[in-house]
Amino acid sequence: MAKRGHRPSKAVGNRPRFWGRHAVYAALDNPERTVRKLWITHEAASAIVMPADVPTVYADVADLARLVPSDAPHQGIICEADPLEDIWLGDLIEQGRDDDRPLIVLDQVTDPHNVGAVLRSAAAFNALGIVTQDRHTPPESGTVARAASGALEVVPWVRVVNLARALDEIAEAQYWRIGLAGEAPTTLASALKGGGKTCLILGAEGEGMRQNTQAHCDVLARLPISDKVESLNISNAAAIALYAVATRGD
Repeated sequence: MAKRGHRPSKAVGNRPRFWGRHAVYAALDNPERTVRKLWITHEAASAIVMPADVPTVYADVADLARLVPSDAPHQGIICEADPLEDIWLGDLIEQGRDDDRPLIVLDQVTDPHNVGAVLRSAAAFNALGIVTQDRHTPPESGTVARAASGALEVVPWVRVVNLARALDEIAEAQYWRIGLAGEAPTTLASALKGGGKTCLILGAEGEGMRQNTQAHCDVLARLPISDKVESLNISNAAAIALYAVATRGD
């Protein structure tokens, strides 16, 4: 039987490399992640229980620096792993059927630092998961994993072919779809007064949400920021919005 939801085909490419303690430890601890190789300094190895089933190369700091982008803070540990298996949107929605954990939808957010930071905030505020378009979104990478600080391994990340159809499916599951837009007349606090399941939609920094994405929101809302700044970084906006969802009614 076919599963529900929108699921892209997985692109074939090089395995991602993760670096830094939080990202690598989380990958090693994730039973859904297959780690293929580990590079580590003897000093870093002395601080953890080494996995017995992962091929390991002991190297010095300079050797490790050649395996990652320039100036990447590898902290003496790097791993290479298979990408995680794709997740169906319908399956993710089913996981949240009996609770009010929020969903996050990112509309063409291409900066891997921002996607990683949103994943980290999603983990901090117990979001159900994030949904992105398959295209115009960064793949799993060391940069995403580093910014996510371990959250890449614990927050479900659904990639869909068509974001508008995904938002329709989210609406059918009784989520109230709130699009964050600086020009909106309604504040986020007002948009959240109804309670219930919430889906937060955020667009790319600068361009914001596309018009068709806005058309698939139930309401557009703004954060009440000072006019001293034009906007917030998307990852900051996501964190504030998730906090507002978590504390509504308190």
